Amino acid sequence: WLIAAVALLATGILGRTAAVTEAAAGEEVRLRLVTPYPVSTLDPIKSVAAGDIEILGQIYSRLLRRDVNFELQPALAESWEASDDGLTWTFRLREAKFSDGSPITADDVVFSYVRLRDQEDSAYGGAFQVIKDVVALDERTARFTLKHSAAPFLGSTEMFNAGIVPKKVVEALGDEEFARKPVTSGPFMVEEWRPSDRVILPRNPHYWREGRPTIDVIEWIEVPDENTRVSMLQAGEADVAREIPWVAVDQFKDSEEIIAPLNQSSVITTILLNHKDPLIQDLRVRKALAMAIDREGITKVVTFGYATPANSPLPSSLDYYYAELDPIPYDPEKAKQLIEEAGATGAKIEFMAGTGGSVWDQATQLIQDQLRAIGLDPYINPVDTATWWDKMATADYQATVSWWYNETPDPDTAVRWALCGACGNSSFYTYYNNDEINKLTEEGLRETDPQKREELYFRIQEIALEEVANIPIWYKPYRNAMRSYVKGLFMNPAIQWTFEDARVEG
Repeated sequence: WLIAAVALLATGILGRTAAVTEAAAGEEVRLRLVTPYPVSTLDPIKSVAAGDIEILGQIYSRLLRRDVNFELQPALAESWEASDDGLTWTFRLREAKFSDGSPITADDVVFSYVRLRDQEDSAYGGAFQVIKDVVALDERTARFTLKHSAAPFLGSTEMFNAGIVPKKVVEALGDEEFARKPVTSGPFMVEEWRPSDRVILPRNPHYWREGRPTIDVIEWIEVPDENTRVSMLQAGEADVAREIPWVAVDQFKDSEEIIAPLNQSSVITTILLNHKDPLIQDLRVRKALAMAIDREGITKVVTFGYATPANSPLPSSLDYYYAELDPIPYDPEKAKQLIEEAGATGAKIEFMAGTGGSVWDQATQLIQDQLRAIGLDPYINPVDTATWWDKMATADYQATVSWWYNETPDPDTAVRWALCGACGNSSFYTYYNNDEINKLTEEGLRETDPQKREELYFRIQEIALEEVANIPIWYKPYRNAMRSYVKGLFMNPAIQWTFEDARVEG
């Protein structure tokens, strides 16, 4: 095993040395990223899947962008201003071009946002329903009028699905053809897309950031098996690997050739509970489930201690995250007592297990053992991904381990996704519905005073935890790794890569 590992490492070093020499001589700089997440569309409004979101961030520019500190900066909009009442926002565009060399105009901005807000198959237009009207004042000025004040609005202009597309091209090609062969506005364009295999992204020569990117081509390669991705990285067959196993993160911590930077994410791992289920509807049962689960122990075992036990139903990277919120304590004796009081001793509880990989399998097994210890009869039902989503959407499950993330630092979209029963997706298909949370969600959207917003979101987190809307388990950093010659590359909490600022050294 040791000889094989050394051979793999040597192959990677020698192979890369040749590539760096070629790059130094003016040859093409090509980075290969291996990922488990498939690409299903290249149209920014058509998907919320992780694989699509990551690649959409590389091929479409938005009005604003986020820097290395996750702060908003000018992008296609070089400046903006808001009216005193916060209802009118005016964006002044810089001189910029699409990948075909045509100018990016305010008409393209209007078209992109109206399409995102109104089109029936827009996958995630909820954050943009607050837009009452958007018009082009001239070729380089777009004005948005809101229905009411909305604190998250400015940040939402940086969301992955708010990428600016060329009006004339989309209208000429139609959505289906454009989604396969798009004209782009971001740092990279599309040379070829081979579904279920790879997407080849050459540098966009018309990108508005002068001197960016320095990488000539990214190969976005789908490799479902996590161990294969690690092997490819070690062998020099890949430069960047997405979602490596925690054991590999631990192995690479002292490596000079491969680094795993553990960038902060907005990902939260949680147990989703179906509140339509008669057993789960009993608050005593939900509290017992939460008390039976050793979050700290599970987090340490499954993630090798790299993740942090969760205390709130919202991700820890968000604004107004309630860091001092006391989680439901681990107390199996109390949990057993609650199960007895509820008359649920011996009750069967199904944990639906999707095809999420070894992490979810291991976590679900540990949870199963801990629930059995308090008198329940848990069992695991493995299903494929399509079945998992179908059962979630039809409330045909009891519990499942899953994860989700937030696209911006603002908690509005997170609350609407996971805790608001009146916001469109039934609290991430848990069917949890609390009238006070629904009301506070709308108040939080409209409130512009930071202190008052904090109070509102703290209260939302308190209620959801008290009622066990779901059971938060851990907050994890990204499990990405790369060869050490790749510099300036990281993934921000909204799962956006910084490939436009990345470079190859040495």
